[in-house]
Amino acid sequence: MTMPFGWVTPLSGIVFGILFGYVLQRGGLGNGCRLTAQLRLKDWTVFNVMFTAIIVAAAGLYVLQFAGFVQWSDLYVPTTYLWATLLGGAFVGAGMGVGGYCPGTSVVGAAAGRLDGIVFFAGLVLGVVLFAGLFTGLEPLLNAAPGPQAQTLGDLLHIPNGLVLVLLIAVASIVGWLSRRVKTSNSISCAD
Repeated sequence: MTMPFGWVTPLSGIVFGILFGYVLQRGGLGNGCRLTAQLRLKDWTVFNVMFTAIIVAAAGLYVLQFAGFVQWSDLYVPTTYLWATLLGGAFVGAGMGVGGYCPGTSVVGAAAGRLDGIVFFAGLVLGVVLFAGLFTGLEPLLNAAPGPQAQTLGDLLHIPNGLVLVLLIAVASIVGWLSRRVKTSNSISCAD
């Protein structure tokens, strides 16, 4: 399967990145306070928006596969490297805990003109430059402890992909229902 209009260049990434950033901003995810409220289990907007995106993508892939436009064997599923995942998760998690921004939302916050978003985006750029400079020394650690080769959730659990989609929808529905019952205080939202 190829992108429409022959879009296989960086232009497609820029266009879809801008569209994704717009959706994140409209969903309120360009606000660091909302993300830290999610970490404190006070505001479930982040979970609901992102889990909905996961379900839409999963359902879209399932429908495209069922219609014959996509074959599972054509999809790239990367190998998980456990140490790299733990290290990356620790750094991204620490950044989110401190300022409420992940890499994508820091770009959205910066593009929206939020000072904290600009600061965290600058930190993101600095972190990328430092990581690139240190990569050769870190590479043995990052390539250590490879997990299963190209294994999807269905493969891992030995269940059909359709059942994985049903389970994802069930989890999202339950958490969505429970999260509506959680009262969010006015102190959670910051001025946009």
